[in-house]
Amino acid sequence: MAEENQQTEEQVVESAQTPVEEKKPVNKVDAWFGITRSGSSFKTEIVAGLTTFMAMVYILMVNAGMFSGIITGSEDPYGAAYIATAIGAIVGTMLMALYAKMPLAQASGMGINAFICFSLVNVASGLTYANSMVFTLIDGVIFVILTVTGLRQKIFAAIPAGVRHAIPVGIGLFIAFIGMQNAGIIVDDPSTLVEFVSFNVLNSANSFMTYNAGTVGGMLPALVAILGVIAIAIMAKKGVKGAILWGILGTAVVFYALAGIAYGCGSEGAAGFFGSIGETAKDMNPFGAFAAWGKDSVGAVFYEGFDFSAYLGIEGNNAGTLVVLIITTALSFCMIDMFDTIGTLYGACSKGNLLDENGTPIRMNQMMLADAVATCTGAIAGTSTVTTFVESSSGVAAGGKTGFTSLVTAICFIIAMFLSPIAQLIPSCATATALIWVGVLMMASVVKVDWEDASEAIVAFLTFIVMVLGYSISKGIGFGIISYIIVKVCTGKVKEISIPTWVIGVIFLATFILT
Repeated sequence: MAEENQQTEEQVVESAQTPVEEKKPVNKVDAWFGITRSGSSFKTEIVAGLTTFMAMVYILMVNAGMFSGIITGSEDPYGAAYIATAIGAIVGTMLMALYAKMPLAQASGMGINAFICFSLVNVASGLTYANSMVFTLIDGVIFVILTVTGLRQKIFAAIPAGVRHAIPVGIGLFIAFIGMQNAGIIVDDPSTLVEFVSFNVLNSANSFMTYNAGTVGGMLPALVAILGVIAIAIMAKKGVKGAILWGILGTAVVFYALAGIAYGCGSEGAAGFFGSIGETAKDMNPFGAFAAWGKDSVGAVFYEGFDFSAYLGIEGNNAGTLVVLIITTALSFCMIDMFDTIGTLYGACSKGNLLDENGTPIRMNQMMLADAVATCTGAIAGTSTVTTFVESSSGVAAGGKTGFTSLVTAICFIIAMFLSPIAQLIPSCATATALIWVGVLMMASVVKVDWEDASEAIVAFLTFIVMVLGYSISKGIGFGIISYIIVKVCTGKVKEISIPTWVIGVIFLATFILT
């Protein structure tokens, strides 16, 4: 028995010392992406790519719905925004596949799109959709320079920890707030500004469903949106792939079913809604969206973007305030993009063991440069900052290890470009569920704030509370940095403030004073 045990141990040692023969790639595609070498397979990579697409395809509908409100003078603003969003996703994800060779996907990021559509571009500011693409392009160019020169690490370090941790929290609350407004869960109130929608069926003033100028109101959209968010949470808890997409589609089905019942009961709101659907159905040509994109979005950054006459025409605005506005807005874009990208890359790569010996994502510079170039391309196409999506983690978790995963995702986005007429039938209360759920996910960073440290707690709190209640992401960031400087100066820790932090703080202070 002892001899047998000894022989077994010798066999184990010999087996361990025998080098494992590395499997050869099955074809040139395998060799290019390193699929077999990474321990993956074509089947696994395809499944991972489909998983990532299912998890993030909602951005086509959500982003198009948001930008359709600021692309003025277009016959099909939704279609134009839909194609622009798809182009940004395709280019960004292709760069990840063919240049960085990583299993991550990109698209217009949630946060900056809300910043543009609900804060930056409006009649009061005088800024247009094309102007916002200029800011996006500047963001991309800056990001390219910072990545190539390595300065992004110094900029990242210049932002106080409290502000860094509060930014995703503030953006999450901001996005969720917008989602609740779009779904009619939060409505206007003359005394308190906002209030929760009433579900009191005994009050005759409360309508089950209303329709006015393309907007559905009443209890119905609010109810199905709330149920939709809860459904997404349940599916996410159970590990259902593409929970957000299924939540949007399921909410849409429930909405149409209940709206149909309301129509059968004689609801005027339901009748108006289905009447508008009938008008939309008359033109279901998928190429109409491409035509609208070519006319109203692509290249607008060059032929309309540098026309700031509407902004300069507002009393109090001048060339000086415009320069400060451009600097601070581009800086805010860049900081949000940088923090979001770095955080996503670390989070997604850690799930797939795609980190080097120092815990840094492999091919980090290639991924950051792909992100920056995609942002520039997206601005030219007519969409907001393109960034790496946290939903890429779902594909990595499904086994994706190489750029072939991203290639599959990009091909799916190419196919999805031709489905814009179907996407337009998704009601805003359904896409609002995605906004609210993304807000839930982004709240995770709140635990990173050191709430026991009063100096950090107040900075973090002011950052995200100003974002939400002030309805401005950039003002929240600026207020957080300025408050950080004040706290450090008043507590005798002025030496802890770096020169870049001082510079950024002064720029934001000038913004508050001059604009």
